[in-house]
Amino acid sequence: MNPTRVLAAARVVTSNHDWSPAQLLIKDDKFVAIRPGRAERGRWGVEDEYIPGVVVPAFVDMHVHGALGVDFGVELAHDRVETAIDYHAARGTTQLLASVATGIHAQLPDILTLLSRFVAAGQIIGIHLEGPYLSSARRGAHRQDLLRVPSRLELETLLEVASGAIRMVTIAPELAGALPIIRWLSESGIVVALGHSNCDADTARAALDAGATVVTHLFNGMREFHHRDPGLAGVALTDERPVVELILDGHHLSHEAQSLAMTLAAGRVALVSDAMQAAGLVDGSYEIAGSAVRVENGIAVLEDGSSIAGSTATLSLGFARMIVQHGVSIAGAVRATSEVPARALGMTAPDLVAGARADAVVLDPLTMCPTRVLRRGQWLTSPS
Repeated sequence: MNPTRVLAAARVVTSNHDWSPAQLLIKDDKFVAIRPGRAERGRWGVEDEYIPGVVVPAFVDMHVHGALGVDFGVELAHDRVETAIDYHAARGTTQLLASVATGIHAQLPDILTLLSRFVAAGQIIGIHLEGPYLSSARRGAHRQDLLRVPSRLELETLLEVASGAIRMVTIAPELAGALPIIRWLSESGIVVALGHSNCDADTARAALDAGATVVTHLFNGMREFHHRDPGLAGVALTDERPVVELILDGHHLSHEAQSLAMTLAAGRVALVSDAMQAAGLVDGSYEIAGSAVRVENGIAVLEDGSSIAGSTATLSLGFARMIVQHGVSIAGAVRATSEVPARALGMTAPDLVAGARADAVVLDPLTMCPTRVLRRGQWLTSPS
C-alpha cells in the first residue's frame, strides 16, 4: 500500500481558501486532506516535499482545438492526440474539452470515434462540436462551403457514433430550425453554446429560453454590439443565465473589452484558450479543420487575412493575465479556470479537497505562470 505523501506548500489558494502555508496530503491519485499550517516532518511516514510558490486547483479548458501540430478536428493518430493533451496538461490544463471545428462531414465519424476513446479513458472530458451549424456571416475561420442548418437526424447519428462523448455543441440560433434543436439537445443533456452567430438580442434570449447555457468566445464570431442592436454580445453581458467564454490571449480582445466582460459577467466568465495546432510551435503555416492559417508573432489568422483563427496560447496565459493585468484575485481566477467551466459542463470542479483527484498547479508568485503541475498525484514534466 502506498504511503500518504505530504506536500508542504508556501501558499494554497482555492475559490474558498487562501492559506499560507498549508499541507496537501495525497494518497495514490487523490487528495486526502488539506490543512492550514506547517507540516510535521515525517509524521506520515515520508519526508515532506516543500512546494514554493502558490498552489491552485488545475485548469479546465472547455474550448481547445489542439497543439503541437495536432488538430483535434482532423487528427486520426492516437499517439499524436495524446501528445497534444499532455502539452496542455503540462501547462496546468489537466482536463479539456476537445473542440472540433467545421470539417468535411464524411471524416467526422472517424474523428469522433477516436476522440470518444480518450473520453472513455478519462484523458479528456468530452467533445465540443464547434460547427457546422454556424452563421456564414460570422463564420470566422470555419469554411463557408461546409456550413449548414442544424439537423436532428444528423445530430442523432453523430451522438451515437461518439458513444455519448459529445458534451457541447455550438449553434447559431438564427438558423432555420435551430431553436427546436437547441431545446432537444439541452433536454438530452447536451450543453448548447451560442456562437458564430449574427442573431439579434430577441433571438439570443429565445435560445436561452430554449435551454442554451453558454456563449462561445464572447465578442468573437458574433454581431458587434450596438446601442440599438446589442445582439448576442449584449444579451451575454446582461442576462444572468449563460456562462460566457472569454479568450485572454492578448489578441482576441482589447483590454477594455476584457474588463467590460469580467465586470458585467462577474461569476459567469469561463476563460478558454481556443488553442489551435500551432500552440507550442513557431510561426509558420498551419490549418484549422482544413482552412489555411498563417501564424505571425504568435497570432493565428486565415491565410487570406479575413479572420483570426484560434489562439496559440494555453489557458495558463489567461489565468496570469486575469491577475497581473486586471487585478483579479487568485481566487477569482481559479473560479474562471476551474469552477465556472466545470459548472457549465455539469461536472465536479477540480479542487484541493479530500476525495478530489490530485490535480494542482504550482504558480510563480510574481508572474502567476505555472512552474509545476500535478496530475493524478504525479508531477508532470515542467513546461519549457
